[in-house]
This record gives sequence, structure tokens and C-alpha cells, in this order.
Amino acid sequence: MMLITCPWCGRRAQTEFSYIDDATARRPNMDSVNEAEHFKFVYERDSRRGVQYELWHHHAGCGKFFKIHRDTITHEIHATSKLSNGFLEGVK
Repeated sequence: MMLITCPWCGRRAQTEFSYIDDATARRPNMDSVNEAEHFKFVYERDSRRGVQYELWHHHAGCGKFFKIHRDTITHEIHATSKLSNGFLEGVK
């Protein structure tokens, strides 16, 4: 079982968390996006392998959202961070 360190609650079992999304995904402006662009953003994204930045939710604990820097091949977690930290600065 994968263990995830919540920035508020500490180390917990993966079953307490939900993966939300790629933390580097640039969401379209919902006030001006058309249906085709929105569909493409939601359903036609690449499923990348390797190290990436992700958003997770601690649904069975504190209920907060946070960031994880994780390798999707080995499941090694390199870091976790609150959303307010500069975790993604410089990431493109």
C-alpha cells in the first residue's frame, strides 16, 4: 500500500486520499471556452508516465487539497506541499 504524507495530518494510507488532477494543467477560462475546447481539456489529455506534479484531496481526513510530486511508474513520492507554497514555481 502506498503511504502519502498529508501536509496537515502526516503519513496516512493511500485509501484516505483521492487523486484530483495534473497540477500543471492549464484550465480554460470557463467564461469564454467553447464546448469543443472544454471537452478536449477534460477528456483528451495525455496520460503521462514518470515524474509529475499532481493535486490530491485528503477526503477521509482533514478534507484539504494539496500537491504531490510523484513518479507514476514507481509510485515514489518525492514531496508533498500545501497549495499555498511555491511548489510549482518554474514548472511549465
